[in-house]
Amino acid sequence: MIQKSLQFTHDVLSQFLTNAFNLDENKVVLNTIIDTDGNIPLQNKNKVVVSLINVERETLKPFYGRNQKLSNGNYAEIRPSERYNLDILITSNFDDYSETLKFLNAVILFFQTNTAVDSASFSSMPGGINRLEYDIEKITYHQMHSLWTAMGAKYQPSVIYKMRLLTLQAGESHSFTTELKETKNSVSV
Repeated sequence: MIQKSLQFTHDVLSQFLTNAFNLDENKVVLNTIIDTDGNIPLQNKNKVVVSLINVERETLKPFYGRNQKLSNGNYAEIRPSERYNLDILITSNFDDYSETLKFLNAVILFFQTNTAVDSASFSSMPGGINRLEYDIEKITYHQMHSLWTAMGAKYQPSVIYKMRLLTLQAGESHSFTTELKETKNSVSV
């Protein structure tokens, strides 16, 4: 689901920028800022780069039962699904600084317009994803400096969004319980 959510975000952002600027080519890439050799990947040149920088588990506990009825009438204990938030860094990486700022501004406008997306508004949303919410992250200059230093990169104009409520479910059963059937005089298993 992480890859699907990021790819979907890439696709809808790319479509927005293509329409906004009447582009012939895709200007968004889903990639790391720095490759394993410490270099800027060539495919990032003159692009808006979408990068995953953090995965955070939502700590709210689910309020629903964990037993799921099977077709044979028995029940399987399924661990509840978990929800995750993804921090994504959107970097505008263009040779021309005015293009950098133009595209960064358009990215912010996209997320301001699309604070939440669901399958009702976007038919291209992948199966298994019901809704994604995007919140801009308030980050200080020092936090941003630390982030770029940790990545081993030189700062580029960028913004961080928290993509909320990505649900992951392993779907594996941990135990089974047989169905209880009541009779007139007794309960049988």
